[in-house]
Amino acid sequence: MKRHFFLSEDLDDLELVEQDLEKAGVSTPQIHVLSEDDAGVQAHHLNDVEAVLRKDVVHGTERGAVIGVVGAAIVLGAAWATGIPETITWVPPLFLAIVILGFCTWEGGLIGIQEPHSDFKRFQEDLRAGRHVLFVDVRKDQEEILHRVAGSHSKLTPAGEGPAAPGWFLGARQRFDDFMKTAP
Repeated sequence: MKRHFFLSEDLDDLELVEQDLEKAGVSTPQIHVLSEDDAGVQAHHLNDVEAVLRKDVVHGTERGAVIGVVGAAIVLGAAWATGIPETITWVPPLFLAIVILGFCTWEGGLIGIQEPHSDFKRFQEDLRAGRHVLFVDVRKDQEEILHRVAGSHSKLTPAGEGPAAPGWFLGARQRFDDFMKTAP
């Protein structure tokens, strides 16, 4: 799958774009609008980006976990090299390694929540200027649909491509949305 980014200044047009894409077979979880005008996005019934996904929490947590693994390995390596486990057992070094891993992972997430998502950093100036970012995750067989719909909306400006959410995730999200619509 591939993610296509577009810029627009018109939420009315973005609403039409989303409707056209859905009519052509692109599911709602594949379409998102990133904007600083949350009220406008809600009023137009657009699929917005959840607040937690606007921030770099996941990426920050991953970075923190990598640093934590390195820190834990250093603690365990130092314990082994000094022979401490032979006198006091492995329990304290293992506990310290787990604490370091957990703390670094947690701290990485806290740092990530303060930063915009790495995929959206390039759009910060556009968002501040009042523009909106439409991004659509499409399979290869949906590329033509996207190009046809985007081409029919003159207010939509292509803004690049990037990696998309995994197809299994989008499918699961669609099944969840369908279930929630039919649930009592």
